[in-house]
Amino acid sequence: MRNLIKSTLFLLFMLPMSFFAQNTVSGNVTETATGLPVPGVNVIVQGTSNGTTTDFDGNYTISNVSNEDVLVFSFIGFVTQQIPYEGQSTIDITLDEDAATLDEVVLIGYGATSEQDATGAVEKISSETFNQGAVVAPEQLIAGKSAGVQITPGGGAPGQGGTIRIRGGSSLSASNDPLIVVDGVPLDQRGVAGSRNALNSINPNEIEDFTILKDAAATSIYGSRASNGVILITTKKGKKDSPFQFTYDLKTSIGNVLDKVDVLNADEFRNLINNTEGTDPSLLGNANTDWQDEIYETSVGAIHNFTATQGIGNFYYRLNFNHTAETGVIRKDYYERNAFNISLNQDLFDNSLKLTLTSKNSLDKNKFSNGGAIGSAVAFDPTQPIYDDTLPFGGFFEFNRLSGGEITQQNLATRNPIALLEQTTDQNQTRRSITNLNAEYKVPFLTGLKAVVSAGFDYAEADGDKFTPVFAASNTSNIDQFEDYSNINRNLLLDTYLNYKTELGFFETDVDVTAGHSYQEFYSTSNVFGTEQDQIRALPRDINRNSLESYFARASFDINNRYLISGSIRADGSSRVSPDNRWGYFPAASIGWKIHNEEFLEDSRVLNELKLRGGYGETGNYEIGRNYGYLGLYTPSQGGARYQFGNEFIGTIRPEEYDEDLKWESLINYNAGIDFGLFDNRLSGSVDGYYRETKDLIATVPVPAGANLSDQLLTNVGTTVSKGIEVGISGDIARSEDFNWTLGYNISFQELEITELSLGDDANFFIPQGGISGGVGNNIQLWKEGFDPTTFFVFRQVYNDAGQPIEGAYVDVNGDNQITEADKQPYKKATPDYYMGLTNTMNYKDFDFSFTFRGSFGNYIYNNTQSANGFIEAGTNTPENYYSNFNSNVLESGFVNSQFFSDYYLQAADFVKLDNVSIGYTIPGEKVDFRASLTATNVLTITDYDGLDPEVFGGIDNNFYPRSRRFVLGLNFAF
Repeated sequence: MRNLIKSTLFLLFMLPMSFFAQNTVSGNVTETATGLPVPGVNVIVQGTSNGTTTDFDGNYTISNVSNEDVLVFSFIGFVTQQIPYEGQSTIDITLDEDAATLDEVVLIGYGATSEQDATGAVEKISSETFNQGAVVAPEQLIAGKSAGVQITPGGGAPGQGGTIRIRGGSSLSASNDPLIVVDGVPLDQRGVAGSRNALNSINPNEIEDFTILKDAAATSIYGSRASNGVILITTKKGKKDSPFQFTYDLKTSIGNVLDKVDVLNADEFRNLINNTEGTDPSLLGNANTDWQDEIYETSVGAIHNFTATQGIGNFYYRLNFNHTAETGVIRKDYYERNAFNISLNQDLFDNSLKLTLTSKNSLDKNKFSNGGAIGSAVAFDPTQPIYDDTLPFGGFFEFNRLSGGEITQQNLATRNPIALLEQTTDQNQTRRSITNLNAEYKVPFLTGLKAVVSAGFDYAEADGDKFTPVFAASNTSNIDQFEDYSNINRNLLLDTYLNYKTELGFFETDVDVTAGHSYQEFYSTSNVFGTEQDQIRALPRDINRNSLESYFARASFDINNRYLISGSIRADGSSRVSPDNRWGYFPAASIGWKIHNEEFLEDSRVLNELKLRGGYGETGNYEIGRNYGYLGLYTPSQGGARYQFGNEFIGTIRPEEYDEDLKWESLINYNAGIDFGLFDNRLSGSVDGYYRETKDLIATVPVPAGANLSDQLLTNVGTTVSKGIEVGISGDIARSEDFNWTLGYNISFQELEITELSLGDDANFFIPQGGISGGVGNNIQLWKEGFDPTTFFVFRQVYNDAGQPIEGAYVDVNGDNQITEADKQPYKKATPDYYMGLTNTMNYKDFDFSFTFRGSFGNYIYNNTQSANGFIEAGTNTPENYYSNFNSNVLESGFVNSQFFSDYYLQAADFVKLDNVSIGYTIPGEKVDFRASLTATNVLTITDYDGLDPEVFGGIDNNFYPRSRRFVLGLNFAF
């Protein structure tokens, strides 16, 4: 009896505690349609931050669950499920696909659409398919990934950006860069002063996707800035109802140059000098110096990312801190980025009001090596030593002479490349913030109507300094040379628009209408204080301001889920052009036919998607040079352009030429395309054909003497036509629980021609382009009607029976028995006929493997490294008592004198590159998921080109900063 009473009292005592019991729940989450596990599903106790995610096998465990709690299971693409907890120890869930999200959403500018309903040439590239490695420049994430998009990497300098061309560009003198919009903020297309790359302030690790708008039907909503395409960058954000997660990602890398310019070594150089008539071998030294070996070194780098993300009810956030540091393969070259990204989301009033704040803040630090060291290392006498303490040049050897009994430098001689690197200081830092606050409100009195207000800014400050001591041979003045500068770039944005979506039941038509207003102001200023020769002076402050006001509208109709019609118009008013030309109007219209939804294909087991689309649109290009080019402006003098009054030298001002009728370029674009998906979309792709015509082309052309304030004038003079075909295909070779393998391939054919250029009727008129090293003012390319803008202008070389070039012997094109300028011909071009990309992604259980190939075909390069130093007189007929080194090609050609304009130096630049290879392994854990990866970049180049690298933007290879091959070790910890 006593024991019974004790037991009863104990149970009564414990009974209240059961109400506060904290339990653990485990389970597995699978996909309803296939039964496969779903990794990464958010499992959270509703209204709390207590949560977890499923592992690779779909398993989860969550603790501290109480009675009456509700477990929320959510994952993108699936219907969210809410399960009340009633004491279960195991809860297994099957998730149904969300029909509303099965068709991927793509941004189209001031709105979004589904891929099936897009009628323009639009492509979305998500983070899952990005190029791997220690990527610093964001554009390298998508190199080779999209048809019609060519990304040419810059040189190998750390943090250096590449050149982006969508469908080859459309202009000559104006910008060919696409408009880039980051989280709704269009960036200033002129870039940021002092920055290696305008996109470097965006952490590549934080980019969710790129959406590329290629044709005018898609881009015309951006009006006067859209002729060269538009790239919409969306950064990562927090997820609703997601548990707290902290991630640390590390990528360490090393890199080395793959090759060097082929020049004579010391013994070959001595032999050539000794055997060349009229030379003085006593000018040679006794050293054996490989100057390129001396300036290049191993590059090292590290990228750290610390990320925290969480969703608590209707508030969700993502915070990221990034530290990037990388040295260059050239001495003293260094890049560092410290960035803090913020993304905050708050849903209010039963999700009627959505607030989104994104802010990308960065501090970039640069130490620039002296770029002249690359050319000096190629040309400097290899028999001379690096150091000489007997000379007054800071311990370095330099070519010298006696002047007034003192040793001084030879002013025109090649400089010691190591001295250039060590004695020059050039550094800066840039602080930048790209911030946008977006408010989206669902208007309660009309279902489907929402109002959107987006206010943003892009603000950057740059400060830098340069210094060269007086004892450096590169300093030909009598004082230390220095320059201190500061720049401010400010870009303010306010967008307001309404969007209305509804369904007209009796017409079975979905309607999507948008109309709004945009205002953007651009401001920049710069200050420079420093030396000019032997004087210290401050340059006049430069202030630059312009604004763009716009009105836009778009309407889209989806009739019976089969027929698509879309139209848009934008009116842009810019202060950069004259009042008479200030406003431009940019309409677009497009149609689509979803054939797969027709009755005769509805039950097809082979065809999942088949859509025809076509469009027409007009866009503009207002990046046409300096602001207010229609006004007469005065430019303050620089350098020695000053007038003496007594003992004082006063700067002058110079009136600039101007065209009071200057206006922006306009582009007309036609596009037709087909999208397809077969075998449950295991094979999918698109084919596009386009025709583009640029009118009112901007170019600098000669004008008669006295007609303006210069004999060259920037004005509207011509027309270009471009056309092409683009094909993109993706195939799932294997698709299963343990093994998935996807291949993507794209190829682009393009043709660009100048169809009108001259202000007059001269059929032979052309404008020289493409400045080269060697001689003074030489150009190797031309702009001429009927030719590609990158066409070379050369003599056709004559060869002997042994295939050797005959010096000075060229084809007499006009048959007048003499070789004159009239015998030069437009010949070959730097633009490829076609280019392609191949991407592989493979996963086997916890292993992943990927690679990317790129190729370019039909383009040529002018090898200026050979033409400038590949003849005897280049190294022996010098302006002072020294000799310079030769390109090894001199031993093959035997040229004594310069042959700058010979097509002998035009070389095929076809290439196939293995851009990157990456292998990784993921170890899922209960508390920590760990992933390790190894990536190699710039792995392999297959080409017949003789120079360092066949991929040179513009087609002229000279003093190219070599790209390194890098090996990257990646470690990722997700807590």
